[in-house]
Amino acid sequence: MKEAFVAELKRVAETVEKRMRQALRAKGVDRSGYEKLAEAMEYSVFAGGKRIRPYLCIEMCKAFGGSEESAVAYAAALELMQTASLIHDDLPAMDNDDMRRGKPSNHKAFGEYTAILAGDALIIESFFVASTNIFCSMQQNAAAVAFLAKGTGVDGMCGGQQLDLHIEGHPCDAEMLKKTHRLKTVALIRAAANMGCVAASASEDKRLLAESFATDLGFAFQIKDDVLDAVSTAEVLGKTPGKDAADGKNTYVSLYGLEKAKALVKEYSDRAAATAREIGGESGERLLALCEYLLERNN
Repeated sequence: MKEAFVAELKRVAETVEKRMRQALRAKGVDRSGYEKLAEAMEYSVFAGGKRIRPYLCIEMCKAFGGSEESAVAYAAALELMQTASLIHDDLPAMDNDDMRRGKPSNHKAFGEYTAILAGDALIIESFFVASTNIFCSMQQNAAAVAFLAKGTGVDGMCGGQQLDLHIEGHPCDAEMLKKTHRLKTVALIRAAANMGCVAASASEDKRLLAESFATDLGFAFQIKDDVLDAVSTAEVLGKTPGKDAADGKNTYVSLYGLEKAKALVKEYSDRAAATAREIGGESGERLLALCEYLLERNN
């Protein structure tokens, strides 16, 4: 099952990457003079990555009777948005990281102002791709854009990044840490599940089931990131390890210790797995495999 899942994850990633290339390489557009911006956007979008959010979007669509074709544009929009967030996160004013996915961060490769603009342009392109999904209705596209905006705005990813930076170097309790990561990481993963449900025209009870799965999966994903930052190497991780501790970041490892953090990853993963079983069918099996894959990952 593991090998089959990894192959399916790769196939979906390739499908979504094809759609992103279509979005970023607009035909007949003369970009002379600002081609560096387009190059910087593609540099980060196609630098690798597991494409978990796009995969979740498409799988939730299929789980509730929709076609993969209906969800691909939404999945691509999610990954464009995720990439924008990584470019901005790495900036000197944010997390100030020189490496991302084993390569120089965008601002190290292209300069700071181009990196800022590349992130900005990807955010706007993300909304454009979601709003022009030809395989869904205008009403569905509007709903998808709303979920994307909610997951990334002031009460989503942006708010989470603000909290993360605000509490850096200061004491933080469990409630504040959970709130930070519910916004910074979990919100976009929830958006992925919700957008997949929109593509499938899923009922409200099915959407809430998908959202429950995504919430638990998102926390497991974030806590695992905290663990890996504490124990991994730059070669395996693809970015600077130990940086959270060096920067005084509040993480699940700093708050609970390494072993308790590992136990929390397992706890949230098990809760997500229980919801995957409730979803059932072939998609439920693949969602179970996703939980296992993320639990065992080393980068």
